[in-house]
Amino acid sequence: MDQQLARLLDNLYEEGRAHDGPLADRLLRLRNMTPDAARLIALLIRVRRATSVLEIGTSNGYSAIWFADAVRDTGGMLTTVEIDEDRVAVALRNLARAGVEEHVDVVHGDGADVLAKLPGSSVDLVVLDAERPAYVEYWTQLRRVLKPYGVVAVDNAVSHRDQVVAFRDLLTEDPAFDVQLHELGDGVLTGVRVR
Repeated sequence: MDQQLARLLDNLYEEGRAHDGPLADRLLRLRNMTPDAARLIALLIRVRRATSVLEIGTSNGYSAIWFADAVRDTGGMLTTVEIDEDRVAVALRNLARAGVEEHVDVVHGDGADVLAKLPGSSVDLVVLDAERPAYVEYWTQLRRVLKPYGVVAVDNAVSHRDQVVAFRDLLTEDPAFDVQLHELGDGVLTGVRVR
């Protein structure tokens, strides 16, 4: 990552923290992923040589910039899904500022609907950073769309452990997945489809 992009990401992260700080209503917050979590997932994209990445929960595009920079290296494409129309507009502006917009398709919609429309075995890596209780509902479609050795990465697996535990149990109990909890940032739960 070049220094100009790194500075933009630092600025966006600090702006997000300043925005979220005084807000009691979490739905009004941007709730950006921590830099450590975004860095880990970007590394996974590169290591996996992922060319098809899906992010559910775009917000202002902060994490999407990390992932778009990674898919730029792999020759791939990121699809990022956001249900809030205003946030879609902000994300599009930030992705253009970062110079990665040609590597990203920003979809205004619901994560479950997008998953349901994807072909089977079509996604290398899925990032979940949205409404955590919905993840259990995504499970059947997630399994269907992940390629062999595909990865699912879940943010906030430590900070909101109680909201992620049902999904973590599904992932852990599935013999097709190798599961690991990474205790950095707000915690990233990863599952690799090994069978």
